[in-house]
Amino acid sequence: MQRLPRQVRSYLRSDTTDKERTQILSQIMTFNKPSPTSPDEMDWTLHYPNHPSLQVEFADIGCGFGGLLIALAPLYPKTLLLGMEIRVQVTQYVTDRIAALRQQSIEAQVQSTAASGENTPELVDGGYQNLSKIFFLFPDPHFKARKHKARIISPTLLAEYAYVLRPGGIVYTVTDVEELHTWMVTHLEAFPAFERIPDEEALKDPVTPHILNATEEGKKVERNNGRKWLALFRRKNRPERTTS
Repeated sequence: MQRLPRQVRSYLRSDTTDKERTQILSQIMTFNKPSPTSPDEMDWTLHYPNHPSLQVEFADIGCGFGGLLIALAPLYPKTLLLGMEIRVQVTQYVTDRIAALRQQSIEAQVQSTAASGENTPELVDGGYQNLSKIFFLFPDPHFKARKHKARIISPTLLAEYAYVLRPGGIVYTVTDVEELHTWMVTHLEAFPAFERIPDEEALKDPVTPHILNATEEGKKVERNNGRKWLALFRRKNRPERTTS
């Protein structure tokens, strides 16, 4: 068997849980896949056979069981939605769920949605400034300080999100963990490519009710009378280069 790189082996210590090992190995498989050399080489027809000419515009990072995808599909039938989930069994569940809905009718309103086992690299491969919305709904809080580097919002990953999000595009974040909310807001506010959308405006966004209530995690928080923290950020326009 091929020996794993040292930096990967360091994650596979004895105190690493089985869940964490599964996620790490899924990421290794993703990074070992050949990537397109340009956005034009991205082939989305495997996910969206009825929309061969369209590009993905919405990305739900850590889509869970696909609640948001199913909720938004009827509202945006001509917009491609991609759910990204590194848990293999969960991805398969969402894929099967969408396939079953598609079989009900060729005109089924989920033709524009799909799930992928890829992680954020597929977003970057998908092209510069293609996305108009990125969702981070109830992400893993990684409570232990040594795990904070694995949080889905980090300076390194924010650079990738800024790369694929078009100017005016929106980052949506929701969590039931106040400390994680503070972490995400602090990092997004510190990143020069993003500006926070005022709460009053965020609550009027037509997507907001769905990101709060459409996911399984959101419904569980609601059943337990928990609180949800919402924050939306807009991708700033790139500053124009001045010529001397």
